Amino acid sequence: MTDVYLDEKFIGKIDNAEEFIKNIREERRKGKLPSALNISFNKIYSEVYVEISRERAVRPLIIVENGKSKFTKETSKELDENKIGWKDLVNKGVIEYLDALEEESTLIALEEEDVTQEHTHLEISPSMMLGLTTSLVPFSNFGQSSRLNRGSKTQKQALGLYIANYLLRMDTDVSVLQYPQVPIVKTVMHDISGYEKHPSGQNVVIAVMSYEGYNMQDSLVINKGSIERGLARSFYFKPYGAEELRYSGGLIDEVGVPDKEVKGYRSEKDYRLLEDDGIVFPEAKVKTDDVIIGKTSPPRFLGELEEFSIAASTRRESSVTIRHGEAGTVDMVILTENEEGNKLVQVRLRDQRIPEVGDKFASRHGQKGVIGLLVSHSDMPFSASGITPDLIFSPHSIPSRMTISHLIEILGGKVGALSGKYIDGTIFESDKEKDLRSCLKELGFRENGTEKMYNGITGEEFKADIYIGDMYYLKLKHMVANKLHSRASGRIQLLTRQPIEGRSKGGGLRLGEMEKDCFVAHGASLLLKERFDSDKTIVHICENCGLLAVADSYRSRKFCTMCGSNVTITPIEMSYAFKLLLDELKSLCIYPKIKLVSKY
Repeated sequence: MTDVYLDEKFIGKIDNAEEFIKNIREERRKGKLPSALNISFNKIYSEVYVEISRERAVRPLIIVENGKSKFTKETSKELDENKIGWKDLVNKGVIEYLDALEEESTLIALEEEDVTQEHTHLEISPSMMLGLTTSLVPFSNFGQSSRLNRGSKTQKQALGLYIANYLLRMDTDVSVLQYPQVPIVKTVMHDISGYEKHPSGQNVVIAVMSYEGYNMQDSLVINKGSIERGLARSFYFKPYGAEELRYSGGLIDEVGVPDKEVKGYRSEKDYRLLEDDGIVFPEAKVKTDDVIIGKTSPPRFLGELEEFSIAASTRRESSVTIRHGEAGTVDMVILTENEEGNKLVQVRLRDQRIPEVGDKFASRHGQKGVIGLLVSHSDMPFSASGITPDLIFSPHSIPSRMTISHLIEILGGKVGALSGKYIDGTIFESDKEKDLRSCLKELGFRENGTEKMYNGITGEEFKADIYIGDMYYLKLKHMVANKLHSRASGRIQLLTRQPIEGRSKGGGLRLGEMEKDCFVAHGASLLLKERFDSDKTIVHICENCGLLAVADSYRSRKFCTMCGSNVTITPIEMSYAFKLLLDELKSLCIYPKIKLVSKY
């Protein structure tokens, strides 16, 4: 007997599981059962699972019976003549949807010529086994699967034209590439998805070579001349907003230039960009802590209102300022009302982002990296025909990651740029490498994609031939301008008395054990001393029992809670975080005894 489960709920037992599954599938293909129903058999536990729940990932496959595909030439002709549609193919039992569990018990052929008697299904197209973004990767059958997955993820982080009406929207934290291009090397999915309407990268001339050690590992060397011509430039948008909130008692926030009598008034310099209505004007250049929306609020507590007779003097300053580490130009100002009828002011900030050292770039093959050096156009290597690359990529990134698709795209991009045509890089259906090589030879270049190149600094010819071609590169949203932050002195945490963490709060980066070890190795003792003194405190220790003593400054006396006042109490320096640890141990009834030894 075999147990049957419907959506993970036990519904009964059956005698012959294989016969039962066969009948269910036949009924589904005839249209008597829903097409979203899936059935699978677990032989180990002798259980049949029937799934009909929503939000399952399913994919369409062509049914194969007796070694023949159900999708015949007649069916294809009817589709071309628009006599039948997709739903008809499903209802007629030509195509069915399988989930991950049911797919385990099938044998799927990639191509129709591969179909045998043992096969149960056939792929509609080999690229159908990939998702949308993964299908955009050209020559993906020549790459490592983990890198292909990574290449799919990096495409989601790429800057481009994400939506046509971005100028009318107040989206948070978005960037728009200024000069997006359609890739030379495309896949079928580029045409299906309408990628040319929302591209997210640029075609660049790339050379695979080392450059003075500045493109070690994932680092990239970029031509400064290319950036000056507009390569990878983007706009970064950031919205700010303020609302006139209503409070009990008829009190309300007011948007306007704050009066000097207002509690927390800044300085006239801080309000210099505000117009008469208290809102910044468009195209104003703003930086950190500049007021862009002037606002005053009623007192937080009613006691403040009662203390003073004049209500105006008790209003407090609550203006909207530019966040720490941000700057730019006011792009748009919107005045409107929200659903509750309160006045709403929105200001959008625009900042032009020109590529700099630390910005992240990636190819579509999971080969991501940051800019390590910007080189002037005159110092870049050049070919015999005078071509200088926009980007220099490290050759050491290829063997370990096995992204052969990366190299083939460079070859295909070169052919496409020279011949003026798009190259098909669709998985299993792409243009053949052999054809690309012969085409390159016909165009008067070496078939292997290499060229003689010369040192831009010395003019000497490189001993090695350099692999050079065209490639579609993506600028990712991880820009150094959004991440770079530093700190000298500032706010501390109340609990540990250590500096706060986080760029938005004006904090610094945490210095961990390994960072400390680096400083020790470099002999940076003064820096370490400064770092470790951030939460330095004086603690009094009882020399008799080793516990923390009490220093009563009001009565000018020191005593131990266990031994009394007739003991020697010594002040020592320690980290406040360590003092907290000792207090926590005491709360757990653990006796943390500190033994003092004279350093002399």
